[in-house]
Amino acid sequence: MEAPPDPTVVREVVEPSGLTRHLEALQAAADANGGNRADATGGYAASAAYVEAQLRAAGYEPRRQEFSYGRRNPVDAFNILADTGSGSGSILVLGAHLDSVEEGPGLNDNGSGVAAVLEVALRLAEEGAVPRERIRFAFWGGEEDGMHGSEHYVEELSRQEAAAHVAYLNVDVVGSPNAVAFVYDGDGSDSEEAGPEGSGTVEQVLRDILRAEGVEALPFGFIEDSDYDAFVRGGIPAGGLFTGDGGTKSEAEARTFGGQAGLQYDECYHRACDTIGNVDMTVLEQMTETLMSATVSLGGIEGGLAEGSAREEGAG
Repeated sequence: MEAPPDPTVVREVVEPSGLTRHLEALQAAADANGGNRADATGGYAASAAYVEAQLRAAGYEPRRQEFSYGRRNPVDAFNILADTGSGSGSILVLGAHLDSVEEGPGLNDNGSGVAAVLEVALRLAEEGAVPRERIRFAFWGGEEDGMHGSEHYVEELSRQEAAAHVAYLNVDVVGSPNAVAFVYDGDGSDSEEAGPEGSGTVEQVLRDILRAEGVEALPFGFIEDSDYDAFVRGGIPAGGLFTGDGGTKSEAEARTFGGQAGLQYDECYHRACDTIGNVDMTVLEQMTETLMSATVSLGGIEGGLAEGSAREEGAG
């Protein structure tokens, strides 16, 4: 396991303007399609087209993994997957669900996660980073209807393919306006159940990265409410970032993270007001930087980021 990278290098790589551009595109997709980006709608199709175009422009070859769910009225849906080079044969997956609820555009839930994962993918390509592990960027369909996309992905893995997954990093709701920095409790020390072996290491990597930035993240249990669940059930090490949705911020959390105690982390959770104006861009940028750092560490990035930064410093 690599040591966490220099946070100043990562801050130079992550582009806030890129995050804003992604959110604007997702908002536009919802605005043009009835105000949401729910699965199997025009809003989802427009969101997917944007993600795929961005990935292709960066040199990736995105592919759609199709599936269907529901018995009475089956829904035809798809995930989007894109990989870095072949690496060592092991796979690190970064995932965010692309769909929203029907009640709103879903810019925090989960446009924020989509923007973070997409921006990491684009910046790694731009910097010419060379990962030891294959890194797979996943944009899940069917999450709001029961996490069907990630479940299909894991079910389709052979035993050998599942064993090749070194970890799954889930990014779901990472720009909350009344945020707390949560990290999934991989070792189970603060919740009812630990993740598969290796999940504790994922948790520690994320907490160390945030601690280096002066943030003491809080553990959050695996409660079967997001796309990590299929990976946990499939025995794949899992972890990720979360800044709070419909829960209420405590007095202790307000003292640590600021914001308003007694209010929801996101008052617009699953509502029409979950627009681009609902996303705290400072929080999203910090979570994206953390995701980038974790990807560098867990994926064994051997070149590009630090070398690129050194070249820039020498050129000055």
